[in-house]
Amino acid sequence: MSAHPAATPSSGALNRRAALASVTMATLLLGLKGYGAVVTGSVAMLASLADTLLDLVASLVTLYGVHIAAKRADEEHRFGHGKAESLAALFQTMLIGASAIAIAVRAALALIDATPAGSPEAGIAVSVIAAAATILLLGYQRAVIATTRSLAIGADYLHYQSDLALNAAVVVALLLQRYTGFTRADALFGLAIALWLGWGAWSSARHAIDQLMDREWPEAKRRAFLDVAATIPALSGMHDLRTRSSGAHDFAQFHMVLPAETSVGTAHDVMDDVEARLVAAFPGLELIIHPDPIGHVEPEGALPAAIAERSEI
Repeated sequence: MSAHPAATPSSGALNRRAALASVTMATLLLGLKGYGAVVTGSVAMLASLADTLLDLVASLVTLYGVHIAAKRADEEHRFGHGKAESLAALFQTMLIGASAIAIAVRAALALIDATPAGSPEAGIAVSVIAAAATILLLGYQRAVIATTRSLAIGADYLHYQSDLALNAAVVVALLLQRYTGFTRADALFGLAIALWLGWGAWSSARHAIDQLMDREWPEAKRRAFLDVAATIPALSGMHDLRTRSSGAHDFAQFHMVLPAETSVGTAHDVMDDVEARLVAAFPGLELIIHPDPIGHVEPEGALPAAIAERSEI
């Protein structure tokens, strides 16, 4: 027996608005940083410009991903479209990784030939304006993520965190060059940013891959689920819990033991009550419950063994 909660239109709308805000912000920052890169010739500013260009592409992918993920389940996608967010997030992390490599190469070359950046004041002004705008966007994205738990918006949030760090690095690098004459500060900061971006991309990619591979919920979340289940008397014989997430949607399935003489109608009512209690504790959760009669033993691994035997024929 399964429960199919309706999709939450407000979550999809919030994610789309957050993605549109990201696209708009990336477009504005691209023009601003393009001007700064031309005026200063700074490696750190160039790194920030490259990151913003990738942010724009990634934000467009995010917009498409959350649009698809918000669609209701249909005949061809019975479990919904939530994994579109994971795919969008994975694509974004690939872009971040590529950006990190390109920035690291450019920074290494600049370390060899440390040419002072021109007009550092203009670069500082551009970076301060960009940082202020990015902080506003991050605040909005954080509020949306707290409500929707969107993986794609979360990856986009990582992008703009990196953008904020890039802006701060550009300011520090140009200030060091302007007031200390340390011309390699620009390249060193660019290299540090590249390493930080690479680590962030790896962390975000692991999360997206976990969802695509249907990894079990984190242990703390599974424990919280079992703690709620333990308060429901009908689930004293619960076993074979399996969990996964798809975008912002959670899925769980398990077997529950019922007296052998229980009628279909009574079993249905009992499972309805169990579903209502669990969904109340975990809003939006989709459940699949299989009833087992008392005394029924399901040999562990019997199904995989049967599949293996059939494949050998």
